[in-house]
Amino acid sequence: MRVSQPTITDLERNEVRGTIQLDTLRRAADALDCDLAYVLLPRRSLDEAVSAQARRRARAHLASVAHNSRLEDQSITDSETAVQVEDLADHFIDRRGLWSEPGR
Repeated sequence: MRVSQPTITDLERNEVRGTIQLDTLRRAADALDCDLAYVLLPRRSLDEAVSAQARRRARAHLASVAHNSRLEDQSITDSETAVQVEDLADHFIDRRGLWSEPGR
C-alpha cells in the first residue's frame, strides 16, 4: 500500500471500530494480492425468515379480528389463537405478497 506503519495502525484500529471505508479495504486487499468480498450473511435460514415473516403477518391480521371478537364477547383462548396464527402463517407462505405491507 506504500503507507507508513502509523497509517497501518490507524487502518487496523478503524477496522476494529467498524469505521473503515470500503475504498481503504480495497487498497489493502490489492496490496496483499487479495480480492475483497463484501457480503451480507443471513443470521437464519431462508425457511426461518419466511416462517417468522408469515407469523408476523398472521398475528397482525388476527389482531384486528380478535379486537372485534372481544367487542362481541366472543374471544378465544391463547392456545386457539396460536393454532390460528400457525394456520394463517402457512396460508401466507403459499401466497404472493408475504413481504409487502398489508393493505397495499
